[in-house]
Amino acid sequence: MQQSSSLWQAVLGEIELSISRGNFITWFKNTALLKHDENRIVVGVPNVFIKNQLEKKYHSLIVETLKKVGAGELNVEYKIHSNLTPSREEDPVVLKPTPVATPKGAPRTTTTATTLTHSYRQGLNERYTFESFVVGSGNELAYAACQAVAANPGTKYNPLFLYGGVGIGKTHLAQAVGNALLASRPSIRVVYVTSEQFLQEFVDALRYKKTSDFTNHYRSADVLIVDDVQFIGGKEKAQEEFFHTFNTLHQANKQIILTSDKPPRDIAGLEDRLRSRFAGGMSIDMQTPDFETRCAILKIKASSHNITLPNDVTEYLATHIQTNIRELEGALNQLLAFCEMRGLEPNLTIATSLIGSGQTRPKHISARQIIERTARYFQVSVEDILGPKRDKDIVIPRQVAMYMLRSELHLSFPKIAKELGRKDHTTAIHSIEKIEREARFDADIRAAISSIKGKLYA
Repeated sequence: MQQSSSLWQAVLGEIELSISRGNFITWFKNTALLKHDENRIVVGVPNVFIKNQLEKKYHSLIVETLKKVGAGELNVEYKIHSNLTPSREEDPVVLKPTPVATPKGAPRTTTTATTLTHSYRQGLNERYTFESFVVGSGNELAYAACQAVAANPGTKYNPLFLYGGVGIGKTHLAQAVGNALLASRPSIRVVYVTSEQFLQEFVDALRYKKTSDFTNHYRSADVLIVDDVQFIGGKEKAQEEFFHTFNTLHQANKQIILTSDKPPRDIAGLEDRLRSRFAGGMSIDMQTPDFETRCAILKIKASSHNITLPNDVTEYLATHIQTNIRELEGALNQLLAFCEMRGLEPNLTIATSLIGSGQTRPKHISARQIIERTARYFQVSVEDILGPKRDKDIVIPRQVAMYMLRSELHLSFPKIAKELGRKDHTTAIHSIEKIEREARFDADIRAAISSIKGKLYA
């Protein structure tokens, strides 16, 4: 069964890279592989609501991902399994988050069909601890601040605001605080939620007339962790509710931890009163991990599978995947699952064939190269991208170019605006967020981004 478990972890690792974090947590986090034979797998799900979503919306993605990790063509079935969660199968309302096992020593809570479930460990992944986090030059300040918060919640660095690119460990550190606090204070109420979940629960609270349950749930937390808080921008009603929740907790010296892909000042559509409160504690910019840190992460993750990763494989993966820890772990999971299924030991030849051609990204790619390559892909001129035209066939390439400058070079929004000949950096923020959203659903946009990257690093 260990082989099957590794296979499903590899699948989940790939899926997490292809959909939003909120959707991944909602639909995939509490799934498990119940059975795996030659022609089929059986995926366990906690309730009928998630079963229907996987069957109708994500089935093709799961099948294709199985092929991608080397499992071949398999029939996929979904079965409700009561051990995955104690929540009621017939009551799938998002307002009732999936309860997690109550830590030893913590008082048990009761649930009803009409109230929001209160869980002392809501949403936390127990694997995200300080012990499993690899500290490097790009994250040592964030690590130290999170440890200080875990030692004295609500009194130091409140709120704590962690920001930086995708897959660099923000979620891991934020949840590590919650897990550390639960280990030392079992009765403390730690609530973790993505901003997407918060928004959806707020909508459902209005729809089902359960706003008091919603309000009480979040305002009774001792520690509130909100992931990807930038998505609350532009949502007026939700921002108002979050403003009052923030004030209630902050005035009561309850700890608030927020993560975002950008600092408070750059979150588009965020009300000034929230912006000032987000920036009123400690804001920390988490940088992409250096080569040594990436190697250490790979070694630790491999050892958790009782595998010693050869140095040449470690260095290859760490060199090939430089900016995203989640992508790095996904590549490792893919490699380990492939080798385990075939009874092989990981080696450089297998890693090269699975992960890529062996060519690494050049260290220096200029903004001009990205703009030129984007223009060439869309068959427009560089002058058009840099110019004032607002025709659709010009605007989309311009927005993609901005997105590429952010994702590949990690330029600031003002710098991106300057490179594209724009005076206002909010244009860059809007454009990048738009492409991020569309890339989730628009295959043409994803193909464009993939092709441009491929040409850049060929």
